Amino acid sequence: MVVAMLVDALLGWPARLFALFGHPVTWLGRLIKGLDSSWNRSSDASALRRAAGAAAALLMIALAASIAWALQALLAPGWTRIVVVGLLAWPLVALRSLYDHVAAVANPLQAGDVAGARLAVAQIVGRDPATLDEAGIARAAIESLAENASDGIVAPVFWGAVFGLPGIAAYKAINTLDSMIGHRTERHEAFGWAAARVDDVANFIPARFTGILFALLGARPSDAVACMARDAGRHRSINAGWPEAAMAGALGVRLSGPRTYHGSVSNEPWLNEGARDPRAADIQQGLKLYRRAMLLLAGVLAMLAFA
Repeated sequence: MVVAMLVDALLGWPARLFALFGHPVTWLGRLIKGLDSSWNRSSDASALRRAAGAAAALLMIALAASIAWALQALLAPGWTRIVVVGLLAWPLVALRSLYDHVAAVANPLQAGDVAGARLAVAQIVGRDPATLDEAGIARAAIESLAENASDGIVAPVFWGAVFGLPGIAAYKAINTLDSMIGHRTERHEAFGWAAARVDDVANFIPARFTGILFALLGARPSDAVACMARDAGRHRSINAGWPEAAMAGALGVRLSGPRTYHGSVSNEPWLNEGARDPRAADIQQGLKLYRRAMLLLAGVLAMLAFA
């Protein structure tokens, strides 16, 4: 997992590789889309759609883990296996991509280009960008950084450290299932129920660990811990509230709160209510905290590897 993190930090997933081979997440996405189209029938009863969704989730997770297990089993133990498994796990760690996408919001916002920042933030959040002022853009970027640090890096690396390549592959299948069908919409309320619940379980430990990393390494450790303890449970997600609340406390800003999706206002509770609104400079501070947290994570894994 350290190898995977290092390679991704240096290279990301180059556009040339994407053009040639695509990406494992897009491969998973196509399979999930196919199952959704063929198994999620609106004419079926809710119970049947829920069962079909559970079967689809189980199939995708088992497929990803089985392929990864077969690949790992082909390799003899030793340094060669460590490097090759790390390279195979590399595209499943979004360390560089997350940094680049959030920095793409911070840079134009600091330069006063609100329109450019809105375009950039629309690439990483689902809320209506036209409704966002500077504080709203900064808030969305920081929330995305905190949440995706957990489910885009810490969680896959955690499960990879525990179960090897099958662990990280299975987690990415779980996370992709949740992002595609784990929504409370008319189409996916029943079919995506199992995918959403499995994702909640898979992210339970990593989300809290990510919050601890942010709290320990921030400029205000006691504030971050207090904010997590007080506000994490108020978040709509049982997991995302932990890294987001820790980030809010560490930066001394308020996050979450009301936002607009497709013209409809969602009145989410504030995290660190009473603190000031974030600015462009706070996104940069959040990125610095993110870098420190990922370095500590890699360091801890390296120490465990040689313990």
